[in-house]
Amino acid sequence: MKKTSPPKKSVKKKTGKGRSARRPWFWRLFWRVSLIGLVLLAGWMVYLDAVVTSRFEGRRFEVPSRVYARPLELYDGASVSSGSLQRELELSGFRKGDGVRPGTYSRSGGRFLISSRGFLFADGLEPRRRLALTIYSDRVQEFRVLEGDNAPIVRLEPAQIGGIYPAHKEDRVLVQLEDVPDLLTDALLTIEDRGFYEHYGVAPLSIGRAMLVNLQAGRVVQGGSTLTQQLVKNFFLTREQTLIRKGNEALMSVLLELHYEKDDILETYLNEVYLGQAGTRSIHGFGLASQFYFGESIRDLGLHQVALLVAMVKGPSYYNPRRHPERALARRNLVIDVMADDGIVSAAEASKARARPLGVSERPSYSENRYPAYIDLVRRHLSRDYKEEDLRSEGLRIFTTLHPGIQYAAEFAVTDTLSRMDSGSRDTTLESAMVVTARDSGEVLALVGGRDPQFAGFNRALDARRPIGSLIKPFIYLTALQDPERYTLISPVEDKGFALVFDDDRRWEPKNFDKKERGEVPLHQALSRSYNLPAVRVGLDVGVDAVQETLQAFGVTSPISRYPSMLLGSVSMTPVTVAQIYQGLATSGFNTPLRTIRQVTDASGEALSRYSLEVDQVADPAAVHLVQYAMQETMQEGTGRAAYRSVPQQLSLAGKTGTTDDGRDAWFAGFSGDLLAVTWIGRDDNGPTTLTGSTGALPVWARFMEQVPQHGFSPVVPDGVTYHWVNAQRQALTDEHCDNARLVPFMAGSEPAQEVTCAGNLQRRIRGWFEGLFQ
Repeated sequence: MKKTSPPKKSVKKKTGKGRSARRPWFWRLFWRVSLIGLVLLAGWMVYLDAVVTSRFEGRRFEVPSRVYARPLELYDGASVSSGSLQRELELSGFRKGDGVRPGTYSRSGGRFLISSRGFLFADGLEPRRRLALTIYSDRVQEFRVLEGDNAPIVRLEPAQIGGIYPAHKEDRVLVQLEDVPDLLTDALLTIEDRGFYEHYGVAPLSIGRAMLVNLQAGRVVQGGSTLTQQLVKNFFLTREQTLIRKGNEALMSVLLELHYEKDDILETYLNEVYLGQAGTRSIHGFGLASQFYFGESIRDLGLHQVALLVAMVKGPSYYNPRRHPERALARRNLVIDVMADDGIVSAAEASKARARPLGVSERPSYSENRYPAYIDLVRRHLSRDYKEEDLRSEGLRIFTTLHPGIQYAAEFAVTDTLSRMDSGSRDTTLESAMVVTARDSGEVLALVGGRDPQFAGFNRALDARRPIGSLIKPFIYLTALQDPERYTLISPVEDKGFALVFDDDRRWEPKNFDKKERGEVPLHQALSRSYNLPAVRVGLDVGVDAVQETLQAFGVTSPISRYPSMLLGSVSMTPVTVAQIYQGLATSGFNTPLRTIRQVTDASGEALSRYSLEVDQVADPAAVHLVQYAMQETMQEGTGRAAYRSVPQQLSLAGKTGTTDDGRDAWFAGFSGDLLAVTWIGRDDNGPTTLTGSTGALPVWARFMEQVPQHGFSPVVPDGVTYHWVNAQRQALTDEHCDNARLVPFMAGSEPAQEVTCAGNLQRRIRGWFEGLFQ
């Protein structure tokens, strides 16, 4: 029987049919996924495009506000010491050199050569000049303009003392491309992106080379970034090294190049590139970096300086010239060599530049806020007129009243005196604050918030509200003296103990600091010796409410206790408030609000706000003159006389001490012809000390006053005031050469009617005749 074979199956045909059956399904899926990917990519490109354009077409940078000290004015007769002038020049970024190159100075004893850089003020450009002058007896002499526009008065550029920075702490000085030297842009493009003007945001060959290296390493180890990509990375993206981030970087770079001109991109890069760190503040852009490292404007940089800045782009921390000068020097010289090879500079210029030192200034010319306590007060004054967000981002220029020389003297007085007080004692908990103003204008010239002036924490000058003690007494007596029919400087006041019993049976019994009682004393003596009992008696006589009104008229805005204890200074004030009320005493009864700001301009120098002097008469100048007399007596004969151990005797001063219970607060407030200063010493925990106003605050005050050139206090005698020789004990007019004779001012008509003489004392008359002959 014939065997029948089963039909053969064609595996090959079946396999072919299976493959052909699968192909349509695979390709359909592939094209669908590709289409979805393209749609997603297009959507992502639209999003990235919006990100790029919104940032570039809006405000590209948040530029911090810059805070400047008052400009130093130089002219024949200007009051400044050699040391103060040198410190202020260095604070403004001047470097010691030949005095020829802009931003340098030379000094030989009291002889100075200064080459200014010029500065744009709101009232116009102060041009560059080269100056010569001599300092003799703390005065400018032989002042001459050697080069530049001649002028009798020259303003140097003000020192930048701080800034109000954005939350991200980026700092920059914006520059325009036309202001940047061609040497810098040529060097930058040669080192960082030779094909910048040819590519469209990315350089495929460079990227391909970098990708090959990265694939071989298994991670991102090399970049092929163009300058545009670097800008995108800094401007829009994080610094993480991932392929996704690199992809976004490439896409955004292409979009950026499609929308904007090459020069616009280059200018933005010049302002954005990161070039260093100053504490918590990051240095961005070549404009600020030139000042930060060299103290010079970008337009004045030399080849060796340009090469160093371009060298640092690769790694600002690694090539930091202050921390790693050897690395920075090698990298800088490499940049110079490349520039020479490319014909940007000649071989001779390159050789000369390589031989130059790095030329970096010892300290950054623009660092963190140098005077945190003062900047704190400036910000509080600015908050009245400006939003915080505008101060942080609009690039405003704020011109303050700070005087760097006086600030230095105030800081030194606080730190040096407190360290002396600490000597031999384990108690280093003493703190201090100081406020210095211009006596005639109320401009705040210096402010110290604690024994560590650089500490940016608790600002005692503004926020330490402490009882003022005997500092209140001039206002008690001023209230009384405004009624000349009842009180004059020689009115007898009782220095006798007494007690007040209140409705709740509480008993208050004030006492003098020394626990003594002296019977009747003249009012001027009661004030100059700071007796407590007469002050309370006079205060109760004129009324606590009247004294309260006087304080409020002089500038106290916080609530004031109406209890009798306020007459011994239980009312609490900050040092700034004390300076405010004493300003009125120093200006003969005119309330002059303290101010720290002269002017605010925008980044281009256009004036936005001017802070003019405001004056409001709040007391009779004649009565204030009488109080000033007693305060001068305080310095010559009373509780302030120890100041003349260090201050020249011929410098006429007026002042008042203040002490609270257990020495918890030691105060001194006083003024010369030019300056008013308030000093406080105490402990933050309000603990007791062994100090008084005379032994604690006065030494700090005197240490400050002895350092600063100034004029003595010589008040103008106001209308309605006449001086008479009087015998206070007998309440009578007398002769100049009689016993107990004192020349005392009186409001017209309030002088004594009785007169006593010392006729017949021939010796005294002859002495007076000879004294008058030689006066």
